[in-house]
Order: sequence, then structure tokens, then C-alpha cells
Amino acid sequence: MTEAPEPGVLNGWAHAGTRPGTPCRVSLMVHGPAVAQAFYAELFGWEFQSGPRRLGPCVRALLDGHEVAGIGQLPPGRHLPVAWTPYLASDDVDLTAETVRLCGGTIGVGPLDAGGAGRLAIGSDPSGAVFGLWQAETRPGAGVARLPGTPAWHELLTYETAGVVTFYTRLFGYERKPDGSADVDRVTLHLDGRPVAGVHGVGRALPRDRGPHWMTYFEVADPDEAAERLLALGGRVLTPARDTAHGRVAAVADPEGARFALIRSAR
Repeated sequence: MTEAPEPGVLNGWAHAGTRPGTPCRVSLMVHGPAVAQAFYAELFGWEFQSGPRRLGPCVRALLDGHEVAGIGQLPPGRHLPVAWTPYLASDDVDLTAETVRLCGGTIGVGPLDAGGAGRLAIGSDPSGAVFGLWQAETRPGAGVARLPGTPAWHELLTYETAGVVTFYTRLFGYERKPDGSADVDRVTLHLDGRPVAGVHGVGRALPRDRGPHWMTYFEVADPDEAAERLLALGGRVLTPARDTAHGRVAAVADPEGARFALIRSAR
């Protein structure tokens, strides 16, 4: 993980006028949505309501009545990796999607309308990491931040940072801030002087079954207890909870293999 986010900066979901490039939504596509909903309801206390029909079978995950995530169903027979996907805010998804292509990325879904809530596209960067683009219309963002069960940070795990950081910077004009350590390939992406996401080059340490991918960190009150609960619910602990400069963190996976992290952010 790179720099700790400022309170409230990264958990607020996009509304019209959100600074382009800000991580603003997160969603999960699974094979068994009922199992996933039960798992995350027990882990984070989420409740669910139906999402836009245009997007296929999907639900909005709610915490205290505020939307914090989305869960959808993968098409039957499609053996795609199950993963959490962050969405980056855009004020013109069609234009940003075209820029993705021009900069060496691909667009696999959309752009398309999301039931009156906004317009979206899903693509991948030149290294293959999947991300979304979101142009909000009327639906406001979540009103909760830095509370247990909310997204707290997003970090791209990739082979090396140089090329992929150039790609994202061309899309959104990020300022890049290297970690500063000669033996660590890590960059923080800034907008308007504040950190919004991280990129970590880990070379051959990337999981063979994943390749480059975005990792979402979810705030919890106690990562050790949450990891134990996750195990009891059928998940896996990939890296036990440990103290870092940004808080106590555990890397985990849900029953279908979607990787994410549990964090108690440093205050």
C-alpha cells in the first residue's frame, strides 16, 4: 500500500462533477451472487437492493442505507477471473474510452447507460489490469467514509510501474510521487495534491493465475478478527494481518477467489 488516503477522500462515490480520475465505485462480478451476498453481509454488514436491469443480474451493496459497492453475476459458462474492479470517475465516458484505446488499453464493455444512474465502460490497461470508467448522472455518492465496510484505498499490482503509470497519467493527468526507496517500485497517483490511488510494481511476485490487477482495501475495525471471520465464512487469508505505516493490513480472498485487503487505517 502507498500513502494513506485523507479521511473521506476515497470512499465517497462519484456524483456529477467529481474530479476525473478519482476512484469512485467498486464492483464485483461473481458466478454465485447469492453466496457472495451472504458472505459480504456477514463480513461487512452489508444489505442489498436490486441494481439497474440494463447491467444484468446485479445488486447494490448498502451500509447504513448508503451504497458502498455493487455485485453482479458473470454470464453462465464464462470462466473469467472473479475480481473486485474499481471505477475511475470521468466527465465524458465515451471520450475517455476512446483515449484508453489510443493510449494502448482496451475497452471490453460499453460505453453504455447504467439505468439512469450514469454511464460506464470497462476496460483494461496495457498490462491487462481491468478497471472501470464511471460518468455519474443523478445518483449521489455514498455518504459514508472511513467506516468499517467501506472502500478505503485502491492499488494496482503490476509488473513494473513506469509504463502503466504513463498510461493512467495520460488519461487523467495524475501527478506521480515515487515511493523514494531504491529497492521498491511503488508510485502514488495524486490529483489536486492529494493521493487517490497507488501503483506497485512487484515483477515476478504477481500471482500466476491473476496477472496485473487492482486491489481494493476495505476498512475494518479489527483486521485480525475480520480475517478469522472471513475464514469461517469460506474465504482465504493470503497474507496474515501485519502492521504497516498506513495501518494494520491483511490480504484475503472470498470463496470464489476475489482478492482484496482488510485494513484498519492509521489515524
